[in-house]
Amino acid sequence: MPWPWIIGGYAAVSLVTFAAYGLDKRRAVQRRRRIPERTLHLFELLGGWPGALAGQTLFRHKRRKFSYMAVFAAIVALHAAAWTAWYVYLR
Repeated sequence: MPWPWIIGGYAAVSLVTFAAYGLDKRRAVQRRRRIPERTLHLFELLGGWPGALAGQTLFRHKRRKFSYMAVFAAIVALHAAAWTAWYVYLR
């Protein structure tokens, strides 16, 4: 398996996701048009959940909204399950 490409992909999408969280937080403070939650979740689903977690922590953004965090937790669990399944069954 091409590990450098996988790790690089996660890192790249995480960087984009982290930047999106920062931009969304800035827009929220300025009361401007926000990035849709659906878009943020898509970035997380594509592998950017580590960047999302960092953005939530650093920018203190989206951490108190239960419905958002429930979807985020499901996405992280999905990634964990997929990697566990790969490790157990396909390696």
